[in-house]
Amino acid sequence: MIKIGAITIGQSPRDDVVGDILPILGEEVTLLQAGGLDGLSREEIQGFAPGPSDYVLISRLRDGSSVVFAERYILPRLQRCIETLEDQGAQLILFLCTGDFPPVFHSKVPLIFPCKVLNGLVPALASRGKIAVVTPTQQQVAQSEKKWREYVAEMTAIPASPYGPPEELEQAARQAAELDVDLVVMDCIGYTVEMKEHFQTVSGKPVVLSRTLAARVVMELLS
Repeated sequence: MIKIGAITIGQSPRDDVVGDILPILGEEVTLLQAGGLDGLSREEIQGFAPGPSDYVLISRLRDGSSVVFAERYILPRLQRCIETLEDQGAQLILFLCTGDFPPVFHSKVPLIFPCKVLNGLVPALASRGKIAVVTPTQQQVAQSEKKWREYVAEMTAIPASPYGPPEELEQAARQAAELDVDLVVMDCIGYTVEMKEHFQTVSGKPVVLSRTLAARVVMELLS
């Protein structure tokens, strides 16, 4: 049996994510989960609110609601998640977040960051270097534009939360349908396979889903 660690920046367990990635990981894998916001109340998490210069993250709490917070507050907590999963025997750790983390983590086992997977793959798939990026909140649009313009020639950021009403994604898909892009990147681990399939149908564009892509990379390393 292979033990894989999974770290959400929100609260674990992330059953909403696991349902899409376990079929890819297979029956020989045991998934161990930990969360950067585990053990915290909503009031405590509100103290992590991002300021104007902060790198903004969004994730899901155990009750199903979502929260927005600054990356800097949870970096030490994510390091503790790594250590906890290592102690439980994880042979590899997958971050359940597409955020761009600074190189501050220490680990005895490989760490897989979906952000780095996307950064490498998307430019190879976008033949003309034109993409649309679906990002959860308006607060993340500027940082998404700054990031992706380092990798592609043209990008359009479209805010639509995976944790909000379905109408947000519907509108985003219709907006993407009007764009001259090579593909759409759903740049948050919260977007589901079902959301991807509907977005692809409505937009008529190829869509890259971060959670399933990351899971397939993990299996490539372990197979």
